[in-house]
Amino acid sequence: MKTFFNVGLAALFLLATGCSDNADVASDPSQAAADSAAAASPYAAESEPEGAMPVGEAREKTEDGQDVTLVGLVGGSSEPFVEGLAAFTIVDPKVPYCADDEGCPTPWDYCCQTDAVKDNIATVKIVDDAGKPVAQDAREFLGVKELSTVVVSGKAQRDDQGNLTVAAHQVFVRPGK
Repeated sequence: MKTFFNVGLAALFLLATGCSDNADVASDPSQAAADSAAAASPYAAESEPEGAMPVGEAREKTEDGQDVTLVGLVGGSSEPFVEGLAAFTIVDPKVPYCADDEGCPTPWDYCCQTDAVKDNIATVKIVDDAGKPVAQDAREFLGVKELSTVVVSGKAQRDDQGNLTVAAHQVFVRPGK
């Protein structure tokens, strides 16, 4: 009887250990799918690029055509992704978005911070080796969503109004949100 009890305890321990290792994947299967899609993308950086500057700083210091690495949160409007293209806007991490407890259905639009957003936003356009925009939704192949923190590397492009766009060849999505 004692042997049967010990075997039963060992089996229960192994079952509990096996379940706890997979709890995160089982609790959010869409995140697991997004992670595997990002791993397969040629535009997904495997490690975070060094020297990333926040969006607001980059808007002040970056010139047209300069290589740049930025960090920001996907957002800045209620629809930060461009349909049919791998393009989206990011906002400087220092700009606070609406907290969950405020009941805002789209905290990534920064509706309470519109004045701060205009000087702390950039457009990210993922481009192929020829410099052409990738005609696929970034959410699909990078696993990003609103308020994801990303680090992008590419060439800065400035327009006449001073807006900053990064023609990105690499995007690193920080784990988390």
